[in-house]
Amino acid sequence: MDSISLLHVVSYVTILIFFAGFAVKAIRYATAPIHLRWELYPVAHEVGHKSGGSYLEELDWRTKPRKKSLIGELTFMAKEFLFFRGYYHRNRQIWYFVYPFHIAGYLFVVWLVVLLIGALATLADLPISAGSASLWGQIIYYLTLAAGLASFMIGTILSMSLLIKRSVDENLKTYTTPIDYFNLSFVLAIFASGLVAWLLSDPTFHIAREYMKSLITLNPMPAMSPAIITHIMIVCLFLIYMPFTRMTHSIAKYFTFHRVRWEDEPNVRKGEMEKKIEELLNQPVSWSASHIQPGKRWSELAASETVSEVKHGEEKKNSKN
Repeated sequence: MDSISLLHVVSYVTILIFFAGFAVKAIRYATAPIHLRWELYPVAHEVGHKSGGSYLEELDWRTKPRKKSLIGELTFMAKEFLFFRGYYHRNRQIWYFVYPFHIAGYLFVVWLVVLLIGALATLADLPISAGSASLWGQIIYYLTLAAGLASFMIGTILSMSLLIKRSVDENLKTYTTPIDYFNLSFVLAIFASGLVAWLLSDPTFHIAREYMKSLITLNPMPAMSPAIITHIMIVCLFLIYMPFTRMTHSIAKYFTFHRVRWEDEPNVRKGEMEKKIEELLNQPVSWSASHIQPGKRWSELAASETVSEVKHGEEKKNSKN
């Protein structure tokens, strides 16, 4: 245990908080109350309605088995995650900034994964270098170099570009809050510090790989320059901070598509949907307004509103007669 340093502890705590935070967010989204439907088409899991139709359009749809395609949903979401098609079709101008910015983030994740693979490979006595006798050793070496450099360079340029664009673009400036500027600056610090560490101290990412290896084996950390330590600490701070911000929208996107945008399950008597709705209607009203009476349940309010509308309709009809 003497080999465990403060940087080891910080790294382990960071990883724990990061994954725990994401797990809590995912559970909260998954167990959230039933949503208000969007009724937006086309629905990606529909089979046989490529023009954007719905199974609800079919005659006697209740008597027919439903055909859903999980592959259709995953394909649509993959295109959205990888290419940001929504931005491309609806706001091409901002897409030119947002898309490469996120690509830099994806490449950063790829870089970390390849570093981990490289660390595991070295534990298996596979040399990782440009002149490695193993082809796999060369592939891992160049892939690490390419992913890391591309991420740091693209990320630094696009983070700065987005900060400037949000500052000068009148359309974006109105909707940009101080926390947005802070988040972008935080991401810029990650990419810029990584670029500086590569330039000054770790041109082949050998030290980064050894750092990853030390986390696996609990061996002493490699000798690291202040630039590398600074980069690691910035990344650790960001990973602790990220799960508690809007930057977890990658998780929210899945539920937005799957549970909101494409939710088209029928509400049948004694079905699962009816049970969920009844649970919500039995919730007590916790706020008040001119049209809302506290102390009742939503089912009671809904019933009273219905009765009121019926009476109003009858009075209006009688007045005409």
